[in-house]
Amino acid sequence: MKRFLLVLAAFVLLATTAKALHAYHSTLTELRYNAAKKQLELSIKVFTDDFEKALSEGQPTLVNLSDAGPRPLTLATAYLQRTLQFRTPAGAPLPLQVLGMQAENDGYWLYCKVPLPAPTPGVQLRQAMLLDAFGDQMNIVNIEAGDKKQSVLFRAGHEQELLTW
Repeated sequence: MKRFLLVLAAFVLLATTAKALHAYHSTLTELRYNAAKKQLELSIKVFTDDFEKALSEGQPTLVNLSDAGPRPLTLATAYLQRTLQFRTPAGAPLPLQVLGMQAENDGYWLYCKVPLPAPTPGVQLRQAMLLDAFGDQMNIVNIEAGDKKQSVLFRAGHEQELLTW
């Protein structure tokens, strides 16, 4: 009976903390090459608790993405510009513009664009979001360019890739 109560207590503890935890750490980026507008269009899905932890590093107070005011978007923009970097195939940096963010269930969608100087057959991408916060972090990038679709997995030790289409 004592063992049963111990197992039951462990199950109750796990059930009450399950909402605060998730089994894996990942982001999902949908990247679309818009040749007509000469830009990349990005939608990035990130878990709220993971992103708040990363944004809180070095801050005097913890970051809450649902706080009113410009602070969450300002911090998110600075973080994205540090950890999500684009370059031309030749290595020239490309500017990342953060357009906004939207809450959805246990995560946020972050919307960005990258203006391109000319039509391009590809870009260099460094996708290092949350890699410094979680050892098991995986960043999945799905690319759509014309009729070509591909996926790339970024993780510790593999933060950069030349994407071509």
